[in-house]
Amino acid sequence: MTNGRCSRPHPLLVRETPPRSELRERVIRTLRLRHYSRSTEKAYIGWIRRFIEHFHKHPDRMGREEIRAFLSHLAVERQVSPSTQNQALNALVFLYRNVLGRDVGLIEGIERAKRKRRLPVVMSREEVRAVLDRLQGRQRLMATLLYGAGLRLSECARLRTQDIGFGSSQIMVRGGKGDKDRVTLLPQDINQALRKHLDQVKTQHDEDLCRNAGWVELPRALHRKYPNAGRQWAWQWVFPATSIYYHRATNQRRRHHYHQSALQRAVKIAIAEAGIQKKASCHTFRHSFATHLLEDGVDIRTVQALLGHTSLNNTMIYTHVLGNRFAGIRSPADRLR
Repeated sequence: MTNGRCSRPHPLLVRETPPRSELRERVIRTLRLRHYSRSTEKAYIGWIRRFIEHFHKHPDRMGREEIRAFLSHLAVERQVSPSTQNQALNALVFLYRNVLGRDVGLIEGIERAKRKRRLPVVMSREEVRAVLDRLQGRQRLMATLLYGAGLRLSECARLRTQDIGFGSSQIMVRGGKGDKDRVTLLPQDINQALRKHLDQVKTQHDEDLCRNAGWVELPRALHRKYPNAGRQWAWQWVFPATSIYYHRATNQRRRHHYHQSALQRAVKIAIAEAGIQKKASCHTFRHSFATHLLEDGVDIRTVQALLGHTSLNNTMIYTHVLGNRFAGIRSPADRLR
């Protein structure tokens, strides 16, 4: 490396290593065989690419020492967070263990990124209301579900029409983080608006069917088991994209779900317009959902189930930001006069 940039690999080294596209395809195939999410797939491929470019060697010619050096480089020179360093480690261990068939064993002596305890950013109820009031249409509906159901952004974007239970006032979250399903709340306040929105989506879907379109992506191999399910209303996105794309592999004209970045931009603008100085985002709605439920006296085990946390320790962090923790306690400064 020179001047902080990677130098070009030696021509002999390029000829020695097999095409990276071949390794990439092997990694993708293994990830999908094990049903990893697309976001994990993207992250793992990115770390494997950076690992290769850092040393200019094929992974077959590297091992435990290079992994240790790379992870230490991330912590010391790049100053990444502990979670980022752990993600890089998981990606490289997956590469060697599941793709290359090599067990790198216990990797010791890594310079670890310092883990600092951070409390989640939480908006008050008034701040949540102020942000929602500055959103309109599907963006307001989606943001309300992030807050009212405790959904992650990806979970909200990937909702199917069959996942909405108006009769039971519940939402079925399928394939959430860790590929887990769970049931959460359907806010009654948006019941009518959500029904009206789905009527509009149904009309759009019927028009797509008339134009020989109306397909959506199905999870895993369902398109082989149920060839026509991709056009059925039950599998359509609750929040579809505004345009149709052509899927070459299946020769289908499909709609993707609403892009997450569009909602992220809208929420960021709404937060600024509301004059909120906190470092808030779409995920802040989920933090606020959990905190406000605990403020209302909801059992923490119930909140854990609604959030889909495997460990109760992940839910316990919201007890540290409750507004009533110091109820009845007066600051010493208040007693000076």
